[in-house]
Amino acid sequence: SVIIPAYNESKRIVNTLNDIDAYLKKQTYSYEILVVSDGSTDNTAEVVNSLVPKISGLKLIDNHDNRGKGGVVKQGMLEATGDVRLFMDADNSTKIYEIEKFLPYFEQGFDIVIGSRRISGSKIAVPQPFIRDLLGGIFRLIVHTIVPLHVTDSQCGFKAFSSKASEAIFPKQTITRWAFDVEILALARKMKFKIQEAPIHWQNDEASNVKLSGMIRMLFEVMQVRLNLIFGAYK
Repeated sequence: SVIIPAYNESKRIVNTLNDIDAYLKKQTYSYEILVVSDGSTDNTAEVVNSLVPKISGLKLIDNHDNRGKGGVVKQGMLEATGDVRLFMDADNSTKIYEIEKFLPYFEQGFDIVIGSRRISGSKIAVPQPFIRDLLGGIFRLIVHTIVPLHVTDSQCGFKAFSSKASEAIFPKQTITRWAFDVEILALARKMKFKIQEAPIHWQNDEASNVKLSGMIRMLFEVMQVRLNLIFGAYK
């Protein structure tokens, strides 16, 4: 299952879905593609619906209210039916074919495989602006201090989970905005799931919706995850 959270993505979603379709229809396994619209105010839903007859396995979940990226990722991961469930960004910053690096790890017994832009073998074709990269480094340092995850890149939007891990972790997820990645990885560690990082090719999209204000909110959400762990909120 491929889950794509989408908020006002009518201008980018077509190319992304066509790219995913071109790759998946060549594979031997069955698949589905779930686009979860997060209360989009543009015509994202109409654009996706127009592609349903043309793209095999494509489904739309159209939310009228905005739930946050974490909220719709949770929704998509729990409505998906695949043995392996991948969520990826609508901007196609990481191409679907990177999943080829992930699948062997599931065969080896790993429960979760996450893309990393910061380990050997990764490639950043178009880097982020300096200030955003700097803020990202500060955020990673804070995360490692407050909620040690033992991964190099918690925020990459290309992560795959087994169905078992998905159905155990996502019902307990409480963070619905940008720091949800930290929470689901913290939950995975707490539940003793096996996590593997894999290098990916990634390029920054200048139209990204992540803003400075969002990064500030992320810090408060990371603190909330820490408090949840301390006070046993995830039992």
